[in-house]
Amino acid sequence: MAGNNHMQRISLRRLAAALLPGIILLSAPVMSQADGYIMLGATSKGAPAMSLGLDRTFDLARWHPQLTLRLGSGVLLLLGDDGDDNAAWTLTPALRWSFAGERGVFAEAGIGAALFLNTRHEERHLSTAFQFEDRLAFGMALGRGELSASLIHYSNAGIKRPNNGFEILSLGYRHSF
Repeated sequence: MAGNNHMQRISLRRLAAALLPGIILLSAPVMSQADGYIMLGATSKGAPAMSLGLDRTFDLARWHPQLTLRLGSGVLLLLGDDGDDNAAWTLTPALRWSFAGERGVFAEAGIGAALFLNTRHEERHLSTAFQFEDRLAFGMALGRGELSASLIHYSNAGIKRPNNGFEILSLGYRHSF
């Protein structure tokens, strides 16, 4: 043990078990109006990534008939080598442009926030637990839900050095309750 520099590792299973009920409880009043989502992907270094959460879509038709706002909140789980796991709570607003109406192809872009459990993931030093989340996604309707592909970038925008951000490329499925 290296004195004050020793950081206790928390397993992702324990973290998910602790955070997910809180997210569900906080969203309970709007649960009937929320959609659930799951995203599976990999970081820019090939580490597995998974995100679970809830989101809600708001109509912006008074500005443009093809524009909506999606507000999502969830838990990002990152698996690492030798127990070098990490996790974050995310809050992501995204503007959505629907190309072919409500059930068609769409593109999304948003800038949100993430609060990470640790400031390290594998060899990356994030410097701050707070990270910005830049997100680009494309998708289409699939059954009662929708399928999307996303590119997400996490970075502290130079708030503190080093600013070793990372990317996640993922596939996601969103389903209405």
